[in-house]
Amino acid sequence: MSKITTHVLDVSLGRPAAGVSVFLESRSSAGEWNAIGRGMTDNDGRLKELAAGKNLAAGVYRLTFDTGAYFAKRQMESLYPQVTILFEIKDAQAHYHIPLLLSPFGYSTYRGS
Repeated sequence: MSKITTHVLDVSLGRPAAGVSVFLESRSSAGEWNAIGRGMTDNDGRLKELAAGKNLAAGVYRLTFDTGAYFAKRQMESLYPQVTILFEIKDAQAHYHIPLLLSPFGYSTYRGS
């Protein structure tokens, strides 16, 4: 059973981004998106239970981060109201850690461990 986790770091502040809402979906063979899980990053910017108890298969998944609400709460101007990351699970038994490095006017991601 594959596991999907994420970690959001606010590089503009040099600390974890707590309180970011995250939504996980999978793409069906017909191309439709299906909700799998959702949650909010903890005080360390981590979300460890996005698809708790669900068997995830090989396929394409989408993580959507509500970055607009995160920056608005901090009264910071930002360019991206949402960040969406599409990724593919090839090994259904592997752990997929998808971090987001975030600032008000840019972001990057990678496969973590």
